[in-house]
Amino acid sequence: MNGPALNGTIHLFVAFDWGDEIDLERARQLLPAAAQQDLPRRRRTPLSFSYRPAPLYLALAATHLEVAGWGSPECSAGLTLFDFGAVSLSIRIPFQCDRAELLRRAAVFADPQSIVKQARDLVIAHFQQLQPAIQDPQWHERWSEDYIVFQLTPELIASASDSAWLAGLVHLEAGILSSEEIAEAVRLRLTYSPDDLFVPDWSAAVLIDRECDETLQAIEFANLQLLEFRHIDNRLDDNLAAASREVRVRNWSRFWRWHAQPLRRLGELKLEANDLFERTGNVLKLVGDPYLARVYRLVSQRFHLESWEHEIERKLEVLEGIYQVVSDQASEFRTEFLELIVVILIMIEIILAFVH
Repeated sequence: MNGPALNGTIHLFVAFDWGDEIDLERARQLLPAAAQQDLPRRRRTPLSFSYRPAPLYLALAATHLEVAGWGSPECSAGLTLFDFGAVSLSIRIPFQCDRAELLRRAAVFADPQSIVKQARDLVIAHFQQLQPAIQDPQWHERWSEDYIVFQLTPELIASASDSAWLAGLVHLEAGILSSEEIAEAVRLRLTYSPDDLFVPDWSAAVLIDRECDETLQAIEFANLQLLEFRHIDNRLDDNLAAASREVRVRNWSRFWRWHAQPLRRLGELKLEANDLFERTGNVLKLVGDPYLARVYRLVSQRFHLESWEHEIERKLEVLEGIYQVVSDQASEFRTEFLELIVVILIMIEIILAFVH
């Protein structure tokens, strides 16, 4: 039996990287966005749950999203801008269907290319309008991260007893899963009361709750953080390869100015990566709210954010080592150059002595 019709909302989060930094004050002058100072909270949510600095939120006009199997439902949407150059588009799609139909429809989100493209089209005009407020504005198509949350009302908590159905939803898989895969899919779960449930996976999550805006924002930020970690990691890969070449190449024609440019470039990269890494990790404060901290921790586990952090830290250490090698090469080069000058001067003195 598929049971009665389910009423709920699909929350689609799509994160983009628009540049190195967004001047939020300048952005407020360009768009009718408001600072997101006070997050929605319940009695259990303390005042310490907040963004520092507060991002800007822009409510978008209602739109229609073309999704295979869903038709063209009317959606509400909003855009959140963060000072470290990233933005998150949130799209809310209401639905009403039975359990089996929801599972079949959920599978179409496993290939998000069409949805991500529509999301880009939805905010491309805002990106162009905000370019004066963005430092080094760049928007590469491959830099995006999407996540789906199926929100159901507490009256449907009985569905949580069907682990196979939950596993299919969070896996975006309509086919039959093995018992091992089902167990892994629902392994990480969280309940605060008998009437709510949160089950996250890599691609999607099920959230059975009613007033849950702060929970959704914690999930949305983790998705955005994953994008930024991927972005930092990729840039470090590219620049580490270039920095390694600097160590091996010596262009004597530039004399001791040879080291100035690579040292400056390495120093700027190290500073930029450390700054972005710290700002991305510290912008959302979850101190004092064990529930939201656990929500964020569960999503972080699914996204392997801790592994990304360790990998970024390791590459920053490697970068520090390369910086030190180039710096040592610079010192050695200057020493050798001065020694050569001394030898040349001595030889000139000897030659002049013989001439006279």
